[in-house]
Amino acid sequence: MSPEVVNTLPHVNASLNAIATLLLFSGYVLIRQRREVAHRRVMLSCFGVSVLFLITYLIYHAYAGSKRFPDYPAQGIRITYFVILFSHIVLAALVPFMAVVTIVLGLRNRRQAHRRWAKWTFPIWMYVSITGVLVYLMLYQLYPPRKEAAKIGVGQAERSITRVVDTVSQIPGQPITAIK
Repeated sequence: MSPEVVNTLPHVNASLNAIATLLLFSGYVLIRQRREVAHRRVMLSCFGVSVLFLITYLIYHAYAGSKRFPDYPAQGIRITYFVILFSHIVLAALVPFMAVVTIVLGLRNRRQAHRRWAKWTFPIWMYVSITGVLVYLMLYQLYPPRKEAAKIGVGQAERSITRVVDTVSQIPGQPITAIK
């Protein structure tokens, strides 16, 4: 698979997660309105979108591996990211199984069991869809990797000179005069 296609997959995956979120919400609204046929169609569409997401997610990670969250954001942001990511991963592992059980019960018209499962499946699936988009935003949009080594700007050059001066000033027996 070409690198160009692989590099677009995170954006595709975030879009699929966003679509799943909208479909989940729509399905919830439809069932609250007692529009069962529309609810069934929307929820099956949501499941289809989620399956497509899973396929593209696995393809991306097979070709690109994992992407590391950068070191430069503040510690609080990093902790928030990892808490969101950890909860997302754990719950995302449950969603396919819970969704299949909930859908099968609904299609078999086992309403009571379907409702019991849906009370757990819906909020977990919604959380996973929303946090999937949040992880994408944090990793690819808000805190993308910096390419400091590629170009050295004026500010970076000044910091580099300061580091050299600081290092040399720590050498015993070396007098350092101020550079102006």
